[in-house]
Amino acid sequence: MSIQKCTKCGQYTLKEICPVCKEKAVKPAPAKFSIVHSQKYGKYRRELMKQAKERTKAKE
Repeated sequence: MSIQKCTKCGQYTLKEICPVCKEKAVKPAPAKFSIVHSQKYGKYRRELMKQAKERTKAKE
């Protein structure tokens, strides 16, 4: 027995059939993690870090 989510109305239940609309309920899957998306803006993040280092050196 685990939590299920109705495919039609979105109601959460512990049953395989939604008690509200009588449609099939499935196990909700967690959001997927992808390292590719975190690398998407890596170029900009590295450039900002480089600029921050240069600013700190210029102040010294």
